[in-house]
Amino acid sequence: MRHFLRYFFVLSAFVTSLSLMAQTTQWRDIYKAKKKDTIYGIAQKYNITLDELKEANPEMKKEDYQLKKGDFVFIPFEKTKADVEAEKNKPALPDRSDIQKRAIRVGVMLPLHNVDGDGRRMVEYYRGLLMACDSLRRQGISTDVRAWNVAIDSDIRETLLQEGASDCDIIFGPLYTKQVKPLANFCKTYDIRMVIPFSISGDDVAQYPQIFQVYQSGAWQNQAMISAYLERFPNHHAVFIDCNDSTSRKGAFTMALRKQLDENKITYNVTNLKTPDDAFSKAFNRSKPNVVILNTGRSPELNQTLAKLNLLRQRDAGVAVTLFGYTDWLLYTEPFGDYFHRYDTYIPTNFYYNAQSRSTQQLEQNYKQWFKEDMLFALPHFAITGYDHGQFFLRGLHQYGTAFRGTKDQRVKAALQTQLYFKPVSQTGGMQNSHFMLVHYKPNKTIEAINY
Repeated sequence: MRHFLRYFFVLSAFVTSLSLMAQTTQWRDIYKAKKKDTIYGIAQKYNITLDELKEANPEMKKEDYQLKKGDFVFIPFEKTKADVEAEKNKPALPDRSDIQKRAIRVGVMLPLHNVDGDGRRMVEYYRGLLMACDSLRRQGISTDVRAWNVAIDSDIRETLLQEGASDCDIIFGPLYTKQVKPLANFCKTYDIRMVIPFSISGDDVAQYPQIFQVYQSGAWQNQAMISAYLERFPNHHAVFIDCNDSTSRKGAFTMALRKQLDENKITYNVTNLKTPDDAFSKAFNRSKPNVVILNTGRSPELNQTLAKLNLLRQRDAGVAVTLFGYTDWLLYTEPFGDYFHRYDTYIPTNFYYNAQSRSTQQLEQNYKQWFKEDMLFALPHFAITGYDHGQFFLRGLHQYGTAFRGTKDQRVKAALQTQLYFKPVSQTGGMQNSHFMLVHYKPNKTIEAINY
């Protein structure tokens, strides 16, 4: 009965949403298909063209589409003379079918200045992108790069009027959310791929098929972490440690994981950093391996936790302990690296900077030779991020042409730091980065990257 009610409410909500949409100016009507209806007949009934009907109902463009009784069909308004005239004056989409045979035209629209931290970070990202283009050139892949300084107070619409903007095959940017929609509309008009490389808000990726959104929301990352945890530790005992950090936002993850464990009927314990050592010890299981999860990513609380775990191990060496951490912990590998290995630590992240990699070291050396300075101290490194993005997208366009979607099956060169693969967010929207990994610090002092 519960399943039926849930389905009924979902269906009711859907029908209600349809009636609400019908009252807006977006659609003239919403038609419920009858048994012998055809899309051609529905178009004639409403005096619109078949193309207009398909534009309002994108699923009709599929080769295997079949109209079924009960389907809801969105009916657009008839086009006015002004609409028809605007269609005539609409710029023709450029032909990019030859992109594999010529230089790829690259645009960069980011704050490229030395005024503040945003500018310096994006300059470094841009430098990494240029280094990727140089590497590709030596492998026979040509690029033509054009860059615009689009600061936080810039009107990006003015940038888009400048010579060369509409010729780009791909544009990296913008950095700021308010600039996304005008750039997305521009890229849609001229069929330009648009890479949003860093944090933004909004759901424009669901509306514009040209967008490749690298950034992953906190909610998406939390769900990926929960899925990875359940897959990796189905038979472990979780110990959640409340770290009394009022500034932390990690509670959204720990509470969601606890809720999932409750639903799966998996028991766990909750303790506190201030709990006396004897009571703290009782939170741990002696017959199962334990996974320790903090509700903060800060180093002081991590340090206190490690001290309590060390004392626990001294008193009871048979207690098996694994740490499940946060991306923030990658910043603490120098002071805590040995402890990460000792406690078999897993760090969820969407990047991994391997300082011991010869390829990474070579890129860092080349960067210093090119630009007479070291990369900024940050994780991820912005220059390596730009390098990886350039390698991924430009190799992809050269290898797959206009069919490039960045999906897992379209294999592109492995990244030095920031691996990517994309999934469509909807039938008519763009592509969202779905790469996720666990960096595992094994007790034998080795490190493995577990990709999902």
